[in-house]
Amino acid sequence: MRIILDAMGSDNHPQPEIQAAVQAAKEFRCEILLVGDENQLADKLAQANPQNAAVRIVHAPEVFEMTTKLSGSMLRKVQNSMGVCMDLLKSGEGDVVVTAGNTGGAMAIGLARLGRLKGVKRPALSALFPVRGGHCVVLDLGANTDCRPEYLVQFAQMGSVYARQMLKIDRPRVGLVSNGEEAGKGNDLVKATYPLLQATGLNFIGNIEGKELFGGEADVAVADGFTGNVLLKASEAVAKFMTDILKEELMATARTKVGALLAKPAFDTLKRTLDPDEVGGVPLLGINGLVFVGHGRSDARALVNGMRWAKQAVEGDLLGALRAVMEGK
Repeated sequence: MRIILDAMGSDNHPQPEIQAAVQAAKEFRCEILLVGDENQLADKLAQANPQNAAVRIVHAPEVFEMTTKLSGSMLRKVQNSMGVCMDLLKSGEGDVVVTAGNTGGAMAIGLARLGRLKGVKRPALSALFPVRGGHCVVLDLGANTDCRPEYLVQFAQMGSVYARQMLKIDRPRVGLVSNGEEAGKGNDLVKATYPLLQATGLNFIGNIEGKELFGGEADVAVADGFTGNVLLKASEAVAKFMTDILKEELMATARTKVGALLAKPAFDTLKRTLDPDEVGGVPLLGINGLVFVGHGRSDARALVNGMRWAKQAVEGDLLGALRAVMEGK
């Protein structure tokens, strides 16, 4: 297996990527193609890799910055590291791309270089939300702010495949994010999507609100990109707010500090549950290739976890399963 890692993606590139590439090559026993400016990578990689783990630099002299504006010429440009990653994947020189670069850029460049899966109208950005009892696949998270009902149906189909292949759930429960549980609630998009999902043969459980989502009552939650992005950012902000307040209160007095020490194992579990770096990367579903995107602030640990998840997607033939469902309609 060969994992293609964008060496110029994270906010602090390339050091986290170099450390992650060496660690992943040793741990996974596979080759890592580290894509970026060779002048910046060669000496640092030599220092970080004295045992010569299977890490190979692929030169890409330009960087797709977080502030880079998308344009036709930029999407066609082959010299930035993200574009070179996609080209390597398309040519079969690697099995999966992992980047902590600009998410919009990854989606646009991925579409321009790899194209969509046959039958997919709109690719979607998905993520695993921590919920009671495990995780829920939530999509779309911002790739498609304005959607048609048929787009949401396809999101549900792709999300169900992802839950089956990656979470090992035989018959994923699919919920439609709405402002009420009852059929007939929601805006025009939700109302129009509801009967279409009923007719798909998916394990559709109806509308869900936040309490059902985080209560673990659905394995896949479907929304338009605007709603999904607001849900993602609000949930991340609430999680940080709660943990910050909890930490402040536990450190407030000697008595609470003793209690915090006794409860440390429980707090460590909570921290791991809420930490997005535990997964490290989310897939762009619907693109004709496996592409995983992590946070721009990813450190080496997050990138290794992202590559671990990407490796599992290759081993579980996520792309083949998506093709079978989306092209077989």
